[in-house]
Amino acid sequence: MPHRLIAVIGQGTADQHLEQLARQVGRLLAEGGVSLITGGLGGVMAAASEGFHQSSQRTGLVIGILPGFRAEDANPHVDIPIATGMGEARNAIIVSAAEAFVAIGKGYGTLSEIALALKAGKRVISFESWAMDGVLAVPSAEEAVRMILG
Repeated sequence: MPHRLIAVIGQGTADQHLEQLARQVGRLLAEGGVSLITGGLGGVMAAASEGFHQSSQRTGLVIGILPGFRAEDANPHVDIPIATGMGEARNAIIVSAAEAFVAIGKGYGTLSEIALALKAGKRVISFESWAMDGVLAVPSAEEAVRMILG
């Protein structure tokens, strides 16, 4: 049976607080037996990928859907980099591929991914991110992952 594919979406540049939250979400997702998909670059994306790799219980992979043409631009914690050459339009690929989303931080790229995910009828959990109809805000990484995997 294939791994469930869960996305962590968030800012490409993030402060230490958001990066720590993303690491924690990534680690908890790995322990939940899923695979992770992100935009493959820095900030929240890299931190979630790093946290995923830090789990000794990890069975899944980290997939990075990159905006540019170069797979080598992926952060070092991406197992499968996919260079799209599509810029921000690559967000539509992430939304199509993932079954559910944890949004961390308030970047505009994150906002576009949330909107696309909601339009596609997918679950979006907000953890210190945008608040809007259809998005479930949670107070902790544990709760975010519980809501996604539960």
